[in-house]
Amino acid sequence: MKTTRHDSFAAYVLPSVLAFALSGLYTIVDGFFIGQSLGDLGLAAITLAYPAAALLQAVGTGIGLAGAIRCTILQARGEEQTPRTCFSGTVLLLLATSAAFAAVLLGLLGPVLTVLGAQDEARPLAAEYIRVIACGTAFQILATGLVPFIRNLGGSAFAMVAMGTGFVTNIALDYLFVWEFHWGMAGGAWATVIGQAATMLLAIGYLVRRRVGFVPPKAGEVLPLWGALLKVAAAPIGLTFSPNITLMVMNHFLLRYGGALAIAVYGCIDYVLSTIYMLLQGVGDGSQPLISRAYGAGDFGELRRTGARAYRAAFGITAVCIVALFLARSVIGVLFGASAEANAGVTARLPLFLATLPLLAYTRVTIAYFYATEKTALSYVLVFSEPVLTFVVLLILPQLFKLTGVWLAIPAAQALTFCIAVPARRILDDATSPIALVRCSVESTLFILARRFLISPPIVLTSAWKQERHGASRHPLPQTYPRSRGAEIRVRRYGASRTAAPRNYAPLRPEHRLDNR
Repeated sequence: MKTTRHDSFAAYVLPSVLAFALSGLYTIVDGFFIGQSLGDLGLAAITLAYPAAALLQAVGTGIGLAGAIRCTILQARGEEQTPRTCFSGTVLLLLATSAAFAAVLLGLLGPVLTVLGAQDEARPLAAEYIRVIACGTAFQILATGLVPFIRNLGGSAFAMVAMGTGFVTNIALDYLFVWEFHWGMAGGAWATVIGQAATMLLAIGYLVRRRVGFVPPKAGEVLPLWGALLKVAAAPIGLTFSPNITLMVMNHFLLRYGGALAIAVYGCIDYVLSTIYMLLQGVGDGSQPLISRAYGAGDFGELRRTGARAYRAAFGITAVCIVALFLARSVIGVLFGASAEANAGVTARLPLFLATLPLLAYTRVTIAYFYATEKTALSYVLVFSEPVLTFVVLLILPQLFKLTGVWLAIPAAQALTFCIAVPARRILDDATSPIALVRCSVESTLFILARRFLISPPIVLTSAWKQERHGASRHPLPQTYPRSRGAEIRVRRYGASRTAAPRNYAPLRPEHRLDNR
């Protein structure tokens, strides 16, 4: 039976979504067992400490994804040896990063706790959790860093199995360590570390079985390769960790305006929202091999189709989650062992966060599309907009509305980030930096106005003009004929041939055509 494009998309994205869902549930499982065992104080402590563990997973995911993206693009361009060197360099970077984070977490635990906002009774409990997490940095970073390579090798289903095995191990050990052995915070941390170790071992076994060769890069190639990987990795790292940056900022303001009770309320909300974030990242990262492959091969039609499917999948998942969480909002706090007062706070505040999830879905998929096509500058802008805007809003709204202003901060920041993502996505073909984004917007607007009120230019498109003036574009447009966005809309609306030049538009001369480098 012949596999359709839709089948291929589902084969990559569905296992990725399920795998990331399991990854997101790590937080919920630890919070459930510790909350039921230690109450609101334990729930607040793990809410404060978990960003440290999440950072390790984010770094591993980002570096691994950067390496997988680079390898996929190189393979699509017909290169053989370079992808193996890239994989080996990525593994070395993962190991070096593991050692560095272990040293920082163990050697600078006090300042780390201060940055996380841990104070008073919750501080020793948070420290207990982080010490154990620091001992297992290699397991967590390698587990999350090797999975993207498995996915890009066509092993999305196995990647799901590997992450699922780690999740089941985590549940079993949480029950054993926290409830039976009464190890408290340390028990939850050891359960997480051992669960990640199980995933890492399965991932290594898969790569060995597939005979993925380890070809160490030459001494002079290591640092340039690491630099190139980190440049791309910054976006997925930020995408994975930005909710935790927001969490740390929120903890500081919640503690100031609402105390430990407010932190416990937000902890319950964040646990369920983080799972939705992971589902959306599963859509983006699951479609990444298809997007990167189409981009590397210069198949821009397939690139656009895959992007459209990713948006539809993200909106569908978000709609289901909104309905389910809204109906279950009154029992979410109870599941985490929260007090009646904390559960009432969760019931009242959760709908506010659900309202902006569709906007977040659009932004998340757009970010994944950007870094999958190596448009790093635009991905940086969107990744770090939400935490920065959250902080800015938190400086303003609590002054006016006290604790209510704190609760409004995240939905407001997500709405503002969406307002940035929409124009960025519409002109992504040419924009490679924030400055270019603004310039392209202005130039496109001026062209539309000139065409509407002044003249009908014979040739046009800003990108073609820039190519003639400055040389070939780094990110070429897929069209043989230059077209404005309005022309593209007319082609779709009236069924004009894609290969035909729009009326009143002259084709580019050979020396002006965009290459596919």
